[in-house]
Amino acid sequence: MGCECSKLTSCCWEGQNGPIHEAQDPDEEKGEVSDLPAFCEFTFEQLRIATSAFSVENIVSEHGEKAPNVVYKGKLENQRPVAVKRFNRSAWPDSHQFLEEARAVGQLRNNRLANLLGCCCEGDERLLVAEFFPNETLAKHLFHWDTQPMKWAMRLRAALYIAQALEYCTGKGRALYHDLNAYRILFDEDGDPRLSCFGLMKNSRDGKSYSTNLAFTPPEYLRTGRITTESVIFSFGTLLLDLLSGKHIPPSHALDLIKDRNLEMLTDSCLEGQFSTDDITELVRIASRCLQYEPRERPNLKSLVTVLYPLQKEAEVPSHVLMGISCNGETMPLSPLGESCLKTDLTAIHEILEALGYKDDGGAATELSFQMWTDQMLETLNSKKKGDVAFKNKDFNAAIECYTQFIDAGTMVSPTVYARRSLSYLMNDMPQEALNDTVQAQVISPVWHIASYLQAASLFTLGKENEAQIALREAAILEEEKNTS
Repeated sequence: MGCECSKLTSCCWEGQNGPIHEAQDPDEEKGEVSDLPAFCEFTFEQLRIATSAFSVENIVSEHGEKAPNVVYKGKLENQRPVAVKRFNRSAWPDSHQFLEEARAVGQLRNNRLANLLGCCCEGDERLLVAEFFPNETLAKHLFHWDTQPMKWAMRLRAALYIAQALEYCTGKGRALYHDLNAYRILFDEDGDPRLSCFGLMKNSRDGKSYSTNLAFTPPEYLRTGRITTESVIFSFGTLLLDLLSGKHIPPSHALDLIKDRNLEMLTDSCLEGQFSTDDITELVRIASRCLQYEPRERPNLKSLVTVLYPLQKEAEVPSHVLMGISCNGETMPLSPLGESCLKTDLTAIHEILEALGYKDDGGAATELSFQMWTDQMLETLNSKKKGDVAFKNKDFNAAIECYTQFIDAGTMVSPTVYARRSLSYLMNDMPQEALNDTVQAQVISPVWHIASYLQAASLFTLGKENEAQIALREAAILEEEKNTS
């Protein structure tokens, strides 16, 4: 972009482009949250178990395994869902610097953030642990939607909430946000937008602050390689363009459209009838101010929050309604297995597991290759077969003994065997052992809904109602995803 970009607003929006004035923040609620646990340090083993040994199936970062730092979904021992960011081994050689940065970000607690809960700094491993939210990213809802485009009112709400998040961080001494973009914004259980805390730390001690296409990078960063608070404002401007257009439009192209007064090309055609000309004009004005070539000409966060308030539409409508997603408090319909686990009806669970057999194992425990024909393998398989007979005949003590022999042999793995032994433990009033087996089944098969259902049954038996409900809901989601895939 040439210097001409800094003059676009004045030449194109006469009468519309006055300075964005600072005003009293009309929102008295600062969004501080106190019900989250204090920031803590996790062991690598805890996070390995939480992510099912960093299973590929648990990768949630958009670039998957190709990204230098990969984000996994996981579940802590207390059933809290988390996002775990695992850094490249060479990213943070200085463990003290990493811990200092992580602890500083971990002091933030706000309902506009996906807050940082902890970290791990063990050997060469560097990991961050944050709140995990199930309703995808802004990029998914804007660029890759399946059922409905994001409504105009929700886009305006996202702009305000992210501005509030950035303002909160700035007030707490964390003004720099690295590579702000639509992939950094998540939607929580209630459908509210939240800013990922991961962007408050660099990808490495000396790494780049921006990984997106250079066309979206602040011009001063291209010149100096350094991020400033004004750089964050520029990135916020590109985010406003995303919300306006439903596409990832390079700022230079967008500013040309603004200069030519070609707003039709700049606005999402899916939003027809949802906004007024004044709405679009004002949001374009704000975006173009954020995208000024000279950093000093960009507005500050407080003024952005102030001007975004009056633009809000349908403020009384909950976010999850605008988004068309299920709210956290809504109950999901349960399958027969789900209902049985909710009621801890062990007899009904037994009938379902018996009918299911080993079809979810992918043949791992039943198909033999040539080299498996050894005495040890035959003995292992005989242990499983005896366990299956005992399980079918409801001789659960014998089933535990035989399945244990199969598992301890270590020559084959079977999530179904762990599931069957888990139920056998429940039948023998050994819920903690049952819970341990469901965790092992999840390590083998992270998206297997049966393991999560049995985990719920074990937790209900242990009297852990809240954790059991979380596991039950996760199982229902996994089962629905399996049925629709």
